[in-house]
Amino acid sequence: MNADDVTRRTFLARAGTMTALLVSSPWFAHAFPAREGERVVPFADQPSAPPREGFNLLRWEELDSWITPTPEFFRVSHYDVPTIAEAGWRLEVTGLVERPGSYTLADLRARPRAEVVFTVECGGNHGFPWLTGAIGNARWTGTPLAPLLQAAGIRQNGIEVVFFGQDEGMETLREQKLKQNFARSMSVEDAMSPANLVCYEMNGAPLSSPHGFPARLIAPGWYGVANVKWLTRIEVRDTRFMGRFMARDYVTIREEERGGQTVAVETSVGRARLKSAPARVTVKDGSHRVTGAAWGAPIARVEVAIDGGAWRPATLDPTYNAPYAWRIWTLDWPGATPGEHTITSRAIDLSGNVQPAPTDPLIARKKTYWESNGWVTRTVRLT
Repeated sequence: MNADDVTRRTFLARAGTMTALLVSSPWFAHAFPAREGERVVPFADQPSAPPREGFNLLRWEELDSWITPTPEFFRVSHYDVPTIAEAGWRLEVTGLVERPGSYTLADLRARPRAEVVFTVECGGNHGFPWLTGAIGNARWTGTPLAPLLQAAGIRQNGIEVVFFGQDEGMETLREQKLKQNFARSMSVEDAMSPANLVCYEMNGAPLSSPHGFPARLIAPGWYGVANVKWLTRIEVRDTRFMGRFMARDYVTIREEERGGQTVAVETSVGRARLKSAPARVTVKDGSHRVTGAAWGAPIARVEVAIDGGAWRPATLDPTYNAPYAWRIWTLDWPGATPGEHTITSRAIDLSGNVQPAPTDPLIARKKTYWESNGWVTRTVRLT
């Protein structure tokens, strides 16, 4: 049994025949770094605004599992949530390929199977005061994408792979109303990553409708928008794709200095960025502890500052360390005094990159809410 198969007790209760196996595993005893009998101290700066139920956002104080149970995983859709019958569904692989393909769900299940534990974060998470929990960590199962593309035979002039979902909506372009499907793209080189999956299972069960049934793209290391749900067509093109969610929306604008002038530079939201966040503060017998998560890259260490003071090294949970999944960390906080306190975390990855401060130009000169990976500070009141 490896760490990818571990989740919390309430989730195991839904897992049927797997329950006895997982509960008996030694991994289960360390399902999350918690102290028996500890009490959660609610944060004083709770996000406000749109109902949490609409997005099924994570409430950080409730984080108690490395794997996010499927019913608790956040949901974002841009058009409708399509109702798709397996019987008539096909995944088309088309465009600039030598051998176009058409696959049923049974065809995909018959192909080589692979799994990845991957933390999916919405590209707008922490971009709004109320959007702080659009993130979750799941075990995704499917068939690798690269062999499907290899079987199709990408032609030499093919440079871009576009992933189309079955969800659709009306767009207005220069006073013209056009029906479009949700779509995102990546270069052929990026699409051929061995980590990418055409995914049909989430946490050991078939994908639910809100999470992309019957199949979706899972692109580990990319923001959620790239992980196209309700996948219906994969198309190879010889030009860059410029759909709404590549060129007009999910676009980050930053100011940069060029030759003594300030210019606005636009980039499409793509790969996930290094990030961490305090998740909760707990107390047991007067002893406080801060628990949090770090993600977006392989994590080397996490540091925590209380009330803007010196950075203190947190302890990374050694139980779960997967390259595309969040790392859970803890910091014991002895001598915590009554009153209001701030808690800030920053992550450092294995390449030495540091999660940026709010004053870093990468954050301070950003004019849109996408890719908000600056330090996350939470406030707590102790009694």
